[in-house]
Amino acid sequence: MFVSEKEIEIRYAETDQMGVVYHANYVIWMELGRTQLIHDLGFSVTQLEEAGYVSPVMNVNISYKAALRYGEKAIIRTWIVSQERLRTVYGYEIVHSDGTIAATATSEHIVVKKENFRPVAFERINPVWFNKYKEIAEIK
Repeated sequence: MFVSEKEIEIRYAETDQMGVVYHANYVIWMELGRTQLIHDLGFSVTQLEEAGYVSPVMNVNISYKAALRYGEKAIIRTWIVSQERLRTVYGYEIVHSDGTIAATATSEHIVVKKENFRPVAFERINPVWFNKYKEIAEIK
């Protein structure tokens, strides 16, 4: 299984009054991880958008395990859980620099035409990218 990693430094603005990372920031970090995975595989979100498509989020699921705090570094690990005709499910682990898991998550995406938001089979618009995802998916 191919796993991409992206290290981030936690900024003060990402924390709440308790001094821990505000929960909504994990979704932003997941997008950083997803973008890094795509880049690591040799593709780009811009490439998809220039072709007239976007990939909206259909579902997000996060389980928080151990708080992250300002000044710490976090690593976002991202992989493909599954690739179906219309849906891609990404998996994530957000971990402390010592490997302690801070959160686990998944996000589910589809590809749609930018002009009308109608779903399109990913394989039809970019078979190379689609097949790479199928190849490295955790669930085959």
